[in-house]
Formats: sequence, structure tokens, C-alpha cells
Amino acid sequence: MLSADNQMAYFRTQDGCSLYYETIGFELTRPVVVFLNGTLQTTMYWKVIAASLKPRFRSLLYDARGQGESELGNLPLTLDLHMDDLWALMRHLVLGPVCLVGLSHGALLGYAMARRKPKAISRLVLCSIGIRAPMRARLIVRAWSTILQAGGIEALVSAALPHVFGEAFLMNNRKTIDRIAKTIVRRNREASLSAHLSAMGTYPRLRSMLQLLEMPTLVMSGADDPLVSAGGAAAVAEKSGGRHLLVKGAGHSLAAEAPELFLDTVSRFLSDRWTDMPEGI
Repeated sequence: MLSADNQMAYFRTQDGCSLYYETIGFELTRPVVVFLNGTLQTTMYWKVIAASLKPRFRSLLYDARGQGESELGNLPLTLDLHMDDLWALMRHLVLGPVCLVGLSHGALLGYAMARRKPKAISRLVLCSIGIRAPMRARLIVRAWSTILQAGGIEALVSAALPHVFGEAFLMNNRKTIDRIAKTIVRRNREASLSAHLSAMGTYPRLRSMLQLLEMPTLVMSGADDPLVSAGGAAAVAEKSGGRHLLVKGAGHSLAAEAPELFLDTVSRFLSDRWTDMPEGI
């Protein structure tokens, strides 16, 4: 086990792929929260949230295959492979039941893990995920691969920003939006991102995966998210036996756009203090 307050390390999977991960607060005996990245995200996305959860929780952040500091590996990317990697990392760190917090692609991975290993997941937070995706959302995501192939990562990030951030965030950060874009570009690699986007097209549809889950589940979505409808997110919560919270004024990147509200909501849910939450926040 890692014992230092904040450690960065690499874990090699059975097929030889090197995965980057960080632990925060592992010197304490506390419940563990595992954060799961969305597309274009790395461990950097969660660091402030994870640090703020200490000392109530320990946190595990990691870059999935092809993300951030992790290798892409030689095996074709699949949702099953991502689950295998997460489970292997949890076993490597000798973790008992953990809480999963995932956004977008990370939320889909979290849902799949909750189905496969229900006894290993104590609580589940799913952000920016839903069924019945609007046609606009389907066309947006489909266009990302084309834009990446034609113009590279810079073009893709430029095109994606209006879709992954809400209007309020874009307006409030209009003076630094170019710097934000450059940071996202710097943390991604074209070949890995291309493989990731291609693999997503082969994943099972979320609608086919929905079932009553064994663990408490919270689904959060942004009211200004063009990729996920409020109704689609609410349906995931309903069919899973969980609860849906709609975050007003936020888009797809909830933790970045409303960090204080996100931290308070997730912290209360993970601490079993969520029964008094309103349906819209």
C-alpha cells in the first residue's frame, strides 16, 4: 500500500500497458473515492476536488489507457478492457469497496463496473450521462473523429469547447479560454484520442445496460449540456434505483463549471447526507 500523502506512480497491466495514477490521503484509514476521467480529461481535472475531500476520504485518480500519462497499449480499446484495467489497479492497491465518481466516458465506465463488480462498489456518482441522446449530440460526437483526422487535436479542442462547457463558464472565462484550450491540447495525444473515439463507437449502448443497481447511485447533469438531456439523465437514475440532480447554469463539465456546488453535493452523498437535497440545484 502507498502511505505518503500524495503519491504518483505507474501500474503495469497484465498485457504490459503502463497506467499512471495518483493517490491522495492514503496515509489515513478512510473510504476510497476513485475518479474516472471523461474524454479529453486527465487526473488534473479531479485534483482540487480530491484534495478537498480529505481527510474524510482517500482518493485515487488515474488516466485510463490512452489518456494523459498512460500508455495506449497494443490491445484494441473496449469498455471491457477499461473495466479490466480498473479492477486490476484496485487489486494492486488492495482496495476494498470503493466509491466511483465518473464524468461522461468515466460515468459509463463506472456504470459498467457497478454491474460487473457490485460488491466492490459502495456508492456511485455518474455525471453527464444519459440515454435518449439528442440528434445534435450524436452528430457532435460523430464529428469529433472527423475533425481530429482532418485538423488534429487543436482543431478538435476548438470545436469541442462550446459543447463541453456551458455558456456561463465560457463567458466567465472568456479571457482565459485560449489558455484552457492549449492546456487540454497539451495533455492529449492524437493517436490515443483517435483510438478512444473510435472505440466508443463499439461500446454497448447505455440503454441496454440499465438495471436496478445494488449501491446508492446519484446521477448529475447540467441544464446547459447539449450532449446530455435532463430527461435522459433522469431516466438513468430512475431505472437504476438512484436519484437525479439537475445543476442549473452548468454544461457538460460539472466539476469544473460548478466546483463548490459539485464538491458539496458529492461530499454529502458519499457521506450519506443527501436525503435533503433538492431536485434542482
